[in-house]
Amino acid sequence: MPTLINVRLISRNRRIADPVRRCISTSRSPQPPAFVFDIDGVLLRGETVLEPTRNAFRILHGENVFNRKIPYIFLTNGGGVSEETRCTNLSKQLGFNVPINRYIQSHTILKSVVHRFHDKHVLVLGGRGNTLKSVANSYGFRKVYTPLDILAWNHAIYPFYDLTEQEKLTHRTYKDLSKVKFHAILVFHDPRNWGLDIQVMCDILRGNGSLAEPTSDSSANDVEVIFCNPDLLWKNEWEGPRLGQGGFRKAWEGVWSNVKMGQKDPVVTRFGKPTKETYRFAAEILREVGNELDIELRVGSNDDLGKFGRSASNIYMIGDNPESDIAGANLAWWNSILVHTGVYNPRHRSSLPRSKTPTFEAKDVEEAVRLAIHEEIKFAH
Repeated sequence: MPTLINVRLISRNRRIADPVRRCISTSRSPQPPAFVFDIDGVLLRGETVLEPTRNAFRILHGENVFNRKIPYIFLTNGGGVSEETRCTNLSKQLGFNVPINRYIQSHTILKSVVHRFHDKHVLVLGGRGNTLKSVANSYGFRKVYTPLDILAWNHAIYPFYDLTEQEKLTHRTYKDLSKVKFHAILVFHDPRNWGLDIQVMCDILRGNGSLAEPTSDSSANDVEVIFCNPDLLWKNEWEGPRLGQGGFRKAWEGVWSNVKMGQKDPVVTRFGKPTKETYRFAAEILREVGNELDIELRVGSNDDLGKFGRSASNIYMIGDNPESDIAGANLAWWNSILVHTGVYNPRHRSSLPRSKTPTFEAKDVEEAVRLAIHEEIKFAH
């Protein structure tokens, strides 16, 4: 029986028209595919588990033609709590244990930049109360502040919000934050008070890291701003999509462009789907899972852009958002499957640009998993 062997495509923008080109006959059986799952709109809608999800994971856990477990990970632009907390909740929802090493949320990738800021002052945005401050500490960031910490220090910085009694208890009152030099603003998750957070961000950036006063030196800005989720929209139980962290970024950019008063723009780094950095990070995690199951993964080429259609990779990204899930998978040279249970409306198919056009479409996650397995078997023959 033939098995699949990775054939590297050399020419740019080249499509695989003949599946035989990526197959070499041997006596071994083909390897199963590997899967990367978005969560909201694919497996869940809000807190509700979509019915096809349970059947999909029964297939992945052994009820398949390979009679073995198939590698998969979760890759979401969600976040707001620790990976441990999220995996505990997801395990209860899905009905099986979700290991932490298979779960990547929007801010997990910040573990890869801790070495640059672990001993420097950073501002963390998003989440409830001090939750993400604790998460940042667990990643290795030692000097972490939130906008509520700054508001507790000096209410005049944003007089339109009064701390609750609980927030007064949980947010430390610092003596003089005007002497603190911030080196980074880390937008972990969707901010809950856009006005406060944008005000504090602009104050720090206008002061080149200081809350004391705007700097007169417009030649440099030493503060790096990192956004972990570019999603403008996401889907929950509400009929229409909701604004996400991408909406907050657009709001901040609009305000900053009008209040920077000649100050140089900061370095802005973007993580999350569809950025190449997040997909590279995910590929390494998935490769480790594949090794655990003795399954070789063909990741594809990150150097050749512009090829959409059947991929030389045996990785399948299953998502509901063309802007993040599909665009990122296409850029990474993975196969992409767009499901119809979330953000995407199939009536808008003709409006998708080429970069966001999926390799395949499926009505739900179960159909997507079955389709991918069928494709790998078909192309092995």
